[in-house]
Amino acid sequence: MTEPTFAPRVFSGIKPSGGLTLGNYLGAIKRFVEMADGEFETIYCVVDLHAITVWQDPAELTQATREVAAGYIASGIDPEKSILFNQAAVSGHAELAWIFNCVARVGWMNRMTQFKEKAGKNAEAVSLGLYAYPALMAADILLYHATHVPVGEDQKQHVELTRDIAAKFNHDYRTDFFPLTEPVIEGPAMRVMNLRDGTKKMSKSGESDMERINMLDDADTIAKKFRKARTDPAPIPGKVKELADRPEARNLVEIYAALSGTSAEAVLAEHEGAGWGAFKPALADLAVARLGPISDEMRRLLDDPAEIDRTLARGAERARQVAAPILAKTYEIVGLVRG
Repeated sequence: MTEPTFAPRVFSGIKPSGGLTLGNYLGAIKRFVEMADGEFETIYCVVDLHAITVWQDPAELTQATREVAAGYIASGIDPEKSILFNQAAVSGHAELAWIFNCVARVGWMNRMTQFKEKAGKNAEAVSLGLYAYPALMAADILLYHATHVPVGEDQKQHVELTRDIAAKFNHDYRTDFFPLTEPVIEGPAMRVMNLRDGTKKMSKSGESDMERINMLDDADTIAKKFRKARTDPAPIPGKVKELADRPEARNLVEIYAALSGTSAEAVLAEHEGAGWGAFKPALADLAVARLGPISDEMRRLLDDPAEIDRTLARGAERARQVAAPILAKTYEIVGLVRG
């Protein structure tokens, strides 16, 4: 039997919990823009249903959803070329998630390292949604028969779970309906780290605003944060392997490489032997040059939230057109009667 062929299609999304950071831009949005100019049909989502796995202030969630959408557009995602929408506007995500809850095994969920990290010692008190959200993530992807998902290294396990769910569904129902989606993990700064602790991911929910670069930070704030970023006493080395035990130094070098569109090796070749007192201002200047126009455009877009909402609504209608036949066929395969 010949293997089914699926049109090359990308799906990915960002959770609207807090503001966008440099980590969101380098680890996700920048690659979304690049993939939109390639061979793929691209579908990009604001995954607001994922945000409510922990309680969100409703007004702040609305604002954060619009900020992510503005960040997408300001960074170069064309909502006429790519499908851009928010997850809650397409009910198929929740519908397919329930079917996948019934396909996925509890043992698979118990192995999800992100749940263990987020729940910590309080696992009995967290929401069922936080435990089960990898099945919703699988539904997000497979509702569109997405063949590729650009993700950070920390999300690779969830794409592997998506493949497991697709494979089990196909096996249980003797079909080849869902593709085995491939994660796309490549390039520098795929996981941007905390500016004060290079062993932790840059996060919107960190304790101090100095830990992160926000996409709406002004030039002075960006310069101040990079100037105060933690490093170590040693100068910049000539080889990447010499950064192995220097997490803060490695993080700044990789951020520079990602912003400049080059490699960590090239950055080290240019700055070998320099001190951080010279490197950090150069990094700040580069970040301001790259992020400034995006931040300005985000502010302009956010001044007209009604237009953002209209853009998301148009994208949701296009998303539903792609998702509807896939969801309908899934119901048929499972044997569920729909009127």
